[in-house]
Amino acid sequence: MPDRRNPTTTTAGVLRPELLAEHADLARFECVDAIADWVENYWRLRWDLPDGVVYRSSTLPHPSCTLSVERGVTRSEVGADPVVLTGVVRHRFEVPARGRSWVFAVKFRPGGLAAFAGLDAARLTDRVVPARGLLPASVVTACANLDETVADECCVTRLDAALTAARPPTSGGDTDYRQLLGVIDDMLADRTLLRVGQIEQRHDIAARRLQRMFARYVGVGPKWVLARYRMHDAVRELDGGYTGTIADLATRYGWYDQAHFARAFTDLVGAAPGDYRDRHARHPG
Repeated sequence: MPDRRNPTTTTAGVLRPELLAEHADLARFECVDAIADWVENYWRLRWDLPDGVVYRSSTLPHPSCTLSVERGVTRSEVGADPVVLTGVVRHRFEVPARGRSWVFAVKFRPGGLAAFAGLDAARLTDRVVPARGLLPASVVTACANLDETVADECCVTRLDAALTAARPPTSGGDTDYRQLLGVIDDMLADRTLLRVGQIEQRHDIAARRLQRMFARYVGVGPKWVLARYRMHDAVRELDGGYTGTIADLATRYGWYDQAHFARAFTDLVGAAPGDYRDRHARHPG
């Protein structure tokens, strides 16, 4: 099992963060060690925009599930119950921010929700569903009792307590989840990993077993996760002022040619890599 303090997600995330900061307030918080085997962190997002002002927030997809309580003007997928689970989203995650809204969320580690609650993550992929009935009632109730009048520190304390009380005996007993986190840690740490076959060889795991493990715990295949992480690396390079050619960047992160990379980048980010770099140069974060 990787050190529970190590992140199991990339630092790539919100696109155009400098514009988000002009319209909304985003904060992240650590969880207590007792649940860190399953939970990556907490985050809180709020905005209060004038009538007629709409900001479309765009976020790169991560191989993680989220438990959230959403108040005010919410996503169209959130119904009458404000406490929802969001599975892995395979496309760019866009939310039109308008009016007044407040969200507090638990970001699980890749596979963490499935391991914590005994769920099949594939059932949640690209879906938003009420958390009630899928998570312990005490956890859902703790979320339902949160709103913008509750201080961030109190939100963290209440969810720490609820999740700790509901946690499995230990993640160490779930050998598949432990191995999955080892693979995820490797994908993040070693940028030379470009093919799933490299993972299979390094971790001495059969292709079919690896596929089943990712399908059950994460909800998507290892090829998708590895490609997303390498794309996150490419976005981070551009955000950091990369001055080389787009062709070299594509080759570095596993694409056979620039055209293939450009199509994949545009589909995910919403702008061609050159245009994205030019935009960032004009409006640095």
